[in-house]
Amino acid sequence: MKGVVLAGGLGTRLRPLTSITNKHLLPVYDQPMIFYPIQKLAEAGIEDVMLVTGGDSAGDFLRLLGDGSEFGLNTLNYAYQVNEGGIAEAIGLTRTFVGGDKFVVILGDNILEDSLASKVESFGNQKEGARILLKTVDNPSDYGVAELDGTRVISIEEKPKNPRSNYAVIGVYMYDSFVFEIIDSLEPSARGELEVTDINNAYLNLNKLHAQIIEGWWADSGCSIDGLLQAGIMARELRRGDQV
Repeated sequence: MKGVVLAGGLGTRLRPLTSITNKHLLPVYDQPMIFYPIQKLAEAGIEDVMLVTGGDSAGDFLRLLGDGSEFGLNTLNYAYQVNEGGIAEAIGLTRTFVGGDKFVVILGDNILEDSLASKVESFGNQKEGARILLKTVDNPSDYGVAELDGTRVISIEEKPKNPRSNYAVIGVYMYDSFVFEIIDSLEPSARGELEVTDINNAYLNLNKLHAQIIEGWWADSGCSIDGLLQAGIMARELRRGDQV
């Protein structure tokens, strides 16, 4: 199985910190933000990863990450997203790299306590389709919210006023290669982007979208300055635990 880390975007919610650099290069406690998702993929046994980025800081990722051997990867590949075309467009850039394999996508500002190993294994045993990860939250109206029947997703609503559950969709997605046919059929949203929610809804409509719930903490470190600070505090506990 292959891995994809998405590290594009303008990082407007973190300005002025991102006025001169990509948000995924900012520190979260004692290491750059981008290290965390790559480490999670490597810990799950994924050895071939592609990083998708854009903008003026793309070369900084290459200088920082090199060939990925520091993380135990066989290969670390790079793709450049020219425009701000959305998450689904960024995933589409990995088509040649992925080939016919299954793959795991993680947003570069998502930091998780849980290992992804068991989730990746479950997806590997899944015959076809897609799998998303969920986290119970106190404020589901701020997120995309999934409704479940066992592990099968039966609905997803974006920031609903009356959520059907408290399961927030986090930024980890697992797809088979059929995703590229779905991306080819997508139309830009009102904000001019190809949306990952439309990918997930396409699998949902085919009854091929499953989910797993993470138990440990999860941080969207790119959501705000306060979110970045909180991610650093949580990462400090995680990193200190690793060093015991």
